[in-house]
Amino acid sequence: MAAVEMEAVEQEIAALTVPSSVTAEKFYAKLGFTAVRESYHGDERTIIMERALLRPTKGA
Repeated sequence: MAAVEMEAVEQEIAALTVPSSVTAEKFYAKLGFTAVRESYHGDERTIIMERALLRPTKGA
């Protein structure tokens, strides 16, 4: 996840969004993601989680 985050920051992406299963929600929460909405595909519930990325300051 650190490599994904570094690449996203380099590409100036403001936030990472992941579709999480119910069982993986706690895993992503420990990485700083928060649930923003739910999505259903039939009976399957997916939790859409998001984490804002820190921006490097100029001159850093």
